[in-house]
Amino acid sequence: METASGFDRTMSDQPMRRYSNTRCHTEEVPSIPRENQMNLWDSKSLGPQERASTQPNQLENWKKRGRLISIIVASNIIIFGCTLVSGASFDGMNIHNNEVLIFLCILMLLSVQWMLFQLYFTFKYPSAVLYKDAHAGPIWMKAGLILFAAFTLVLDALKIGHYAGYNNCVSSVKLIFPLVEAVFVIVESCFLWVSCKHCVQIYHDITRCGLMFVLATNLALWMTAVTDESSHQTLELEKSLSGNDTTNTTLELRGESEFAEGCTCNSICQVFQTGYYYLYPLNIEYNLFAAPMVYIMWKNVGRLMDDTTFHQYHLRINFRKQCSFIGLTLGLAMLMTGLVVFTMYEIKKDHPEIKFHALTVFYIFQIVCLSLMSLGALAGSIIYRFDERVMDNRKNPSRTLDMALLLTASLGQYCISYYSIIAMVVISPKALLNILTLSYSLLLIVQHSIQNIFIIEGLHRQPPEDSHQGPISSPPINSENPVELICVRNNLPRHTFTNNPLSSISDDDEKPVTVQKELKGPANAHQTRRKILKEIYMFLLLANILFWIMPAFGARIRFDNELEVNFYGFSIWVIITNICLPFGIFYRMHAAASLLELFVVS
Repeated sequence: METASGFDRTMSDQPMRRYSNTRCHTEEVPSIPRENQMNLWDSKSLGPQERASTQPNQLENWKKRGRLISIIVASNIIIFGCTLVSGASFDGMNIHNNEVLIFLCILMLLSVQWMLFQLYFTFKYPSAVLYKDAHAGPIWMKAGLILFAAFTLVLDALKIGHYAGYNNCVSSVKLIFPLVEAVFVIVESCFLWVSCKHCVQIYHDITRCGLMFVLATNLALWMTAVTDESSHQTLELEKSLSGNDTTNTTLELRGESEFAEGCTCNSICQVFQTGYYYLYPLNIEYNLFAAPMVYIMWKNVGRLMDDTTFHQYHLRINFRKQCSFIGLTLGLAMLMTGLVVFTMYEIKKDHPEIKFHALTVFYIFQIVCLSLMSLGALAGSIIYRFDERVMDNRKNPSRTLDMALLLTASLGQYCISYYSIIAMVVISPKALLNILTLSYSLLLIVQHSIQNIFIIEGLHRQPPEDSHQGPISSPPINSENPVELICVRNNLPRHTFTNNPLSSISDDDEKPVTVQKELKGPANAHQTRRKILKEIYMFLLLANILFWIMPAFGARIRFDNELEVNFYGFSIWVIITNICLPFGIFYRMHAAASLLELFVVS
């Protein structure tokens, strides 16, 4: 007897027969393998919940296709922008700086239109954002974004003043570009401040492509700023080495100006130019702060998550509890001393009679600092071995991105250090400057490696308040019974104590006091470890800020010692440093941001 649904499932290898309810005839259906019969036929007899269970795979496949399309769009924009920017950096090519600025203006205007469109639809449709990622866009990252955005606006104002001082003999594109960039920075800062935690649930493909377009715009602006700053630094170095034999082959960089002949810049114009060159590092950091936040939004498009899955950690400023005296004192001492040494080095390096002394002092200071940072990170990693907090292996796009950026950015310093090590070994490391350069390069590799391990392992550890909960939520706790609360948080058996006050009185009255005394030792040890880790976090945070400031604002010690330049030649060494050094600068700022996060949630 056939089933009411009209399907014969008795023979898997014979043709299946579909029976009509109105006529007495059958029609042949091609033979279908048994593993596919459920997918094609039985889904019609499933209930709504069972049928919905077959949809996630289809949604996952479509999500991958949507991400692939957006990645292709972004990669083409980035590669085209990289080609255009690099081509405009050298003389002898028929690519002008104005063409690069026009391309960037188009990208920024399109990005502004899409961000306004996205904000409008997000507020218009309540169902557009049903979930938020608690880990995305922490308050310290938002504050850093706004700070660097403010400096970028100051830079744009200085650029306008600089180009306006040429008395209308420059292209209007150079005046329009800072205005467009200012609008883009304002809109993007507001957009990320409002939407960085959103898991958008409508227009998935349009949202993914739009976010990748904004990400590509930030990276194109970053490449342009890095190229401009590198060209400026290279021209200054070439001028200082012009009388030396170290300039074996000279790069023909286009430099700053493509102005018409006869254009002169007055004194105020020169002041504006000097000012905005010092603000380039802050503009670079703005784009590097915005790009990861946009990427996290892209990863969260269409993501379904429970608000209780992750605990959101707010930045609660409590100076009595949050402040770490020893780490703050040592970090500030290193920071202030480093700024003094850096300032004296910048003043003395241009005087040949005292240049060697300036290089020696600068090298020794950095070697001492790197040694202390390595010891601090190593001590923190050892403390992790005694930490009872469990590892948090849940899906977290923000943490995954932090790890990828740390490891990728550290490759820049690895490359420069290994190039320098090879040069020092071949040259024969007998002179004092050679020994200092070799030691400095080796310590950079060691410090980056230990610090990466320390930070990444810290990011994977649950905060103290969640460390004893594990993946399964804890059973209900009677908040009025402090002894029971202590037992649950320390994984002690709860059946020892009852919620019945009579039973607790009938037992030994000293029992709760005894338990509290027994728990006092482990609790104090745990608090001591937390305190030491907070001191290490604060010290490394300030130290990384110092090592960001020095190269970002002009310290080029690997050029000033002239050792690597003599070995590789000026043009080759310029290419190596201009490619690798921006990654090293970004690494320091990103490491500082990660250490701040660890300090706050610890």
